[in-house]
Amino acid sequence: MKVAILMGSPRDADKMVGASEMLERFNVPHEVHVMSAHRTPAQVADLAANARVNGCGVVICGAGMAAHLAGAVAAHTTLPVIGVPLSGGVSGGMDALLSTVQMPRGIPVATVAIDGSANAAVLAIEILSVHDAELAERLVTFRDEGAR
Repeated sequence: MKVAILMGSPRDADKMVGASEMLERFNVPHEVHVMSAHRTPAQVADLAANARVNGCGVVICGAGMAAHLAGAVAAHTTLPVIGVPLSGGVSGGMDALLSTVQMPRGIPVATVAIDGSANAAVLAIEILSVHDAELAERLVTFRDEGAR
């Protein structure tokens, strides 16, 4: 299974690169998309609704300020969605954190720290490793190495 990484703007790439790097370290296939919950909502809904049939097991979404991307994706899929609130805006990312973590009952979004895309990837890997013994072993090695 692969992981889909979404970000709301090309300007978010430097904050989301940690997710790609971590997934590459674990040899987990992934795809990266730039799409906005506000500017391209139909594209977001389509990607989310078809993520499972397209081979995705987890979706990671990074967005700042209003940070509606993860919630918009979660509304259209039953796959695990991990939100990465991104710094910026008037409150250094606290607005994005609160927008990402405050989801309605029944539509959860797992949320990592502000700018925590590498940890989002580790969480995605942990989720995928439930049904992948080799990936689970690589996680054990990673932890034994001190999570460098």
